[in-house]
Amino acid sequence: MTARSIRGMAAATLAGALALTAAACSNPGSGGSGHGAGDSVVVGIAYEPETLSPLLGYGKDGNSKIFDGLLAFDGDMKLRPALAVALPEVSADGLTYTYKLRKGVTFSDGRPFSAKDVVFTYRTILDKKTNNPSRTELDALKDVTAAGDDTVVFTLKHPYAPFAERTVLAIAPEHVAGKQDVNSGPFTTRPVGTGPYVLTGWSKGEKISFKANPHYWGGAPKVKKFTMAIIKDDDVRATRLRSGDLDGAILPPNLAKGFRNDADKKTYEATTYDYRTVTLPTHNKVTGDTAIRRALDIAVDREAMVDNILEGAGKPAHGPVPTGSEWFAKGTERRRDLAAAEKILDDAGWKRGSDGIRAKDGVRAAFPLWYLSGDKLRQDHALAYASDAKKAGIDIRTQAGTWEVIEPRMKHDAVLAGGGSPGDPDFDQYQLLKSSLGGDGFNNMAWYDNPVVDKALDDGRRTDDKAARKAAYDTVQRELVKNPGYTFLTHIDHVYVVGDAWDGLSTQVEPHDHGLAAGPWWNVEKWTPKK
Repeated sequence: MTARSIRGMAAATLAGALALTAAACSNPGSGGSGHGAGDSVVVGIAYEPETLSPLLGYGKDGNSKIFDGLLAFDGDMKLRPALAVALPEVSADGLTYTYKLRKGVTFSDGRPFSAKDVVFTYRTILDKKTNNPSRTELDALKDVTAAGDDTVVFTLKHPYAPFAERTVLAIAPEHVAGKQDVNSGPFTTRPVGTGPYVLTGWSKGEKISFKANPHYWGGAPKVKKFTMAIIKDDDVRATRLRSGDLDGAILPPNLAKGFRNDADKKTYEATTYDYRTVTLPTHNKVTGDTAIRRALDIAVDREAMVDNILEGAGKPAHGPVPTGSEWFAKGTERRRDLAAAEKILDDAGWKRGSDGIRAKDGVRAAFPLWYLSGDKLRQDHALAYASDAKKAGIDIRTQAGTWEVIEPRMKHDAVLAGGGSPGDPDFDQYQLLKSSLGGDGFNNMAWYDNPVVDKALDDGRRTDDKAARKAAYDTVQRELVKNPGYTFLTHIDHVYVVGDAWDGLSTQVEPHDHGLAAGPWWNVEKWTPKK
């Protein structure tokens, strides 16, 4: 899990909820036609990135539109060549990965792509002066070198089984990004890439606009204009979709069902690794108490959340790994047991007061729980969690705010957070749980500190033996039963509603992402208009 994944691909530097009238005034589709007519598509997403620079984390998981990686994921989440002509050649010891590069590729400014751009990208990310919150995902990388213009060699410090999956990372041009401040230069908002689309504008808090790259090595897209309207409020997004202002949008299940009888629209559901969780900060006297954590873990009614909040579009979460994954540790499921939760609290000295709320050593079992303004799914999860906790004698006060309000409070206040990344368990767990990353932006938001988990996380990423890795991640999940620094609630299936004017739409298994790099438009460059 990454700083960007836990709050939805980086973001949310929004200026507050978009009022409907303001949204209409800044119509990203003005000048175009609705419902995907012609060659223009406008989709509604929930968050925006903080940057468009791969050097700072944008496009690290693929599907960046402006950029390409050496590899990419296909519709079945299998690796395929992109800027590389084939999958890498891997040495017998698992320490060397060699990529042959595609020839004739150019950046959108016409300059040629070569191995030096790959070397520049990875070395810059590894530079500690670069403000990339996901740098630890490349901890195994010792060096990257160019062998001529069309060959790149990665050397690892130790075997790292999912390394090839890390090479979907978007590649930046050295001739542009290398000539300016990596953290604040114009490349962060006006990037140049090799991807199927070229950025035409970014109005922060409103929209990101693209035009097709006519010289794209994979073929010029049929969708010539593509706009992502940034609409934080779920209700506003649904209203704009219904009015024809949007051609597609990600919506909560309860809002998506309102389009079921619309003959001009289709609904797409995507299985995800996206979870909702409550952070239980170690530095808070209440949430840092193991008894409180364990009690909350079994007082919560996950099944009811799936049924009533998600309307069946998801499943209970018992940790960062979905129960259907081969990496899930069987036996770590938490069943709701209010009586057992109360016994844990009683035995630990948390006694009910006259108001029904527990206290211990003069400390009341009460704490605030923040959720992101305008996000109805988070709000509903927060309210249900607080209601379940109250039955066990724990008083949780739910509060809405922007990330600017929430982030400074995360060390001591609980947050209704999200995260999750398909593929390797290292992607989900290292940045979520590693103690050394507590306080590092949105990594380890709970400041979770468990030496057994730390060792297991290191063991899991330092071997390519699958059995050893499975044992390591089983250990992590079982430790989270003993001392849960987070209460995992649900894994959410994403739901999208899109105008039925194009062929080629599909979904992948998705990360915690609010439509920015996922959704049916993950391959918009391959869409073709219906006859």
